[in-house]
Amino acid sequence: MNQFPIRLKRVAVFAGIFILILFVIEFNTRLEELNRLNEQRDETRTLATQSVQTQIALQTQVAYAASTEAVEKWVRTDGHYLQEGDQPVIPVEIPGSAPVIVNTPIPSPTPMQNWEIWRALFFDQ
Repeated sequence: MNQFPIRLKRVAVFAGIFILILFVIEFNTRLEELNRLNEQRDETRTLATQSVQTQIALQTQVAYAASTEAVEKWVRTDGHYLQEGDQPVIPVEIPGSAPVIVNTPIPSPTPMQNWEIWRALFFDQ
């Protein structure tokens, strides 16, 4: 009569295997999430370290810019100011000499390649 006997032991084994497969799938999902979060953490730590280093470098530049040494350096080089006791030197030409002519080179045009010409024709307007 009963050709396919369903035994409780067989059903329990299949149910156990099914539940075990679900646990393995869930475990793999959690491991992937852990790896992704660890990578995010490492990226965030790197960015934070770079930000702190940038902040330290900028604070150092601000401290130097506010120092009297930096002000004196700027005054002498870029500001062209003189300190008391300095003797300015102004270069002059030798009398009777020809003025120095500085030739500025004229840049030669760079020929465009064919693909650049076609791109300019179709896409640049």
